[in-house]
Amino acid sequence: MAEKIFRIFFSLVIGGIFATIGYYLEVIPLADILALPSYAMYLSWAVLGIVGLVIGAITSPFVWHKGIALTEWLEGKITKMPVADIVSGTFGLIVGLIIANLLRNVILAIPLIPWLTNTLWILLTVVLCYLGLSISVKKREELFNFLNFIPRIKKVQEEPVRFSPNPKVLDTSVIIDGRILDLCYSGFIEGTLVVPSFVIDELRHIADSSDNLKRNRGRRGLDILNQLKNSFPIEIVEYEIGNEEVDVQLVKLAQKLKAKILTHDYNLNKVAELQGVKVLNINELANAIKPVVIPGEEMLVLVIKEGKEPGQGVGYLDDGTMIVVEGGKKYIGQQINVVVTSVLQTAAGRLIFGKPKEK
Repeated sequence: MAEKIFRIFFSLVIGGIFATIGYYLEVIPLADILALPSYAMYLSWAVLGIVGLVIGAITSPFVWHKGIALTEWLEGKITKMPVADIVSGTFGLIVGLIIANLLRNVILAIPLIPWLTNTLWILLTVVLCYLGLSISVKKREELFNFLNFIPRIKKVQEEPVRFSPNPKVLDTSVIIDGRILDLCYSGFIEGTLVVPSFVIDELRHIADSSDNLKRNRGRRGLDILNQLKNSFPIEIVEYEIGNEEVDVQLVKLAQKLKAKILTHDYNLNKVAELQGVKVLNINELANAIKPVVIPGEEMLVLVIKEGKEPGQGVGYLDDGTMIVVEGGKKYIGQQINVVVTSVLQTAAGRLIFGKPKEK
């Protein structure tokens, strides 16, 4: 239905354009120049209008399909663009249009042929719009940082904000991880949870990423933050120091508030320790609460894959601890009794070595 309406409308428009050309042919005294009777020129309006209708009817299907293809292509390109790029690009486009409109009277005052000055103004408008769009997209981070000067919720200045005892600053990684929500429900986390505004900005930026994995992680982090806000005491503070990295700002904020940092980022952990800031690492907590295993203990293990060394098999406990079974390759896909031979503690977690129990 929409295609039929478009074809009719397009044919009428083309017919109207040709009819207009016929009207101007009547106005121009071609009859006298070509020695034609005057009534012959009056027919040009109708004849050209009919020709335009025919041309419009013939070309309308091609124009329709090409227009649909162009629309789908533009939609695909815009969908893949981050929201931050769209917002900053629109802002730059508007600024370019405003500047071009301000220069319009100056350009039209130039003593040139009218059509030449109009063409010059149109070209200048296109150039300014392109520059505004391109520059604003490339400088979007600086643009958003400039807009962040507007105070939002609560500003941490020379005097620290007074919170309840034992405040804890959350970083981006621990919010995206999600285990902080279960820890809070269990009651092991006490005190006020502090979420800096730059952490929220980083979550929002990740959620607007063109990469599907990053976008889903960012949205998950925002959802977890909303659940925490609805169930536990959370303070959102505004604190930024120039263009410094997020980790540096987290450490300085924790120093100012005399708070601890909740994270599982290894690099942030080391930086904070160098600055004398206490860090609560969720990964270390997870390793600490895993059940103790001693050599000689027996356990039932499902061998699921081959190990790195010849003949080894690999299985996992319910808490994710890896068990390397010597000579377990032939038991892949089976549950067997394994005798623990040794336990190795690594930076990534605990590693258990064992061998199949002899029947």
